[in-house]
Amino acid sequence: MKPGYSTNSLDSGDPLALLPTLAACGCRSLAITPDTHLLNPYGSDFSGEVARWQRELRQAGLACVIETGARHLLDPREKHEPTLLSAAATARQRRIDFLCRAIDLAAELRADCVSLWAGVVHDAAGEEVLWERLLAGMQPVLAHAERQQVRLGFEPEPGMFIDTVARAEQLLQRLGSPRTLGLTLDIGHLECLGERPLDQTVRRVVDRIVNVHVDDMLCCRHEHLPLGSGEVAFGPVLYELARGGYAGGLHVELPRQSHRWLVTARQSLAFLHRELECL
Repeated sequence: MKPGYSTNSLDSGDPLALLPTLAACGCRSLAITPDTHLLNPYGSDFSGEVARWQRELRQAGLACVIETGARHLLDPREKHEPTLLSAAATARQRRIDFLCRAIDLAAELRADCVSLWAGVVHDAAGEEVLWERLLAGMQPVLAHAERQQVRLGFEPEPGMFIDTVARAEQLLQRLGSPRTLGLTLDIGHLECLGERPLDQTVRRVVDRIVNVHVDDMLCCRHEHLPLGSGEVAFGPVLYELARGGYAGGLHVELPRQSHRWLVTARQSLAFLHRELECL
């Protein structure tokens, strides 16, 4: 497994300039969130920026994944909107278009996967209508990922329509378990939503996991905490990931610590290296 870090947990400086420092801290993989200031697929110099990222990632020896959780890239007024669950078909299509652009970016950067989620429900639509929206939206995204030979990792997110690993398993079943679609697992979310024992939950789906987010949390509280300051027992979870053959990134996701990113990166990556040495 590759200890990693997330661009959404860095400060507002140029992330490209920080890659050598992250690598020196023991980072081996980077979770990249395209945003208004970073690899914006709608930007005027997108192709040039992609070329620079290709070069700098290679020189730093970093693998990467593409995350699609930018807060205000598609709508500057409302966080994470629109989504695959938005009431208007035109809004859902905007999310589909963005996800396909993220897949194209992943292909160019040779990323391990593209991570995505369902979205928050904002209208009074019934359960089956929401499933229909989500399944219909996933179809063109899956088809594009298949064409580009890019893996997708679907992330259960607290507060969203697909919030738990169990709900994500339902999604995979309803989609027919396509080969391009796996799971993005956030270890802290398991604790937040009480999916205990955490290691047993991981064991159940480890063969589908293609991406991992690392943060500490308290049960029933969705707040990303520095590693070792919450209630997560990381050792058993990492053991199950290793035992199941997961070899991808362990991406530290601590956006509220971005103002002290260097200290947080050093401490978090050292924490992960120690835990991995004990396996």
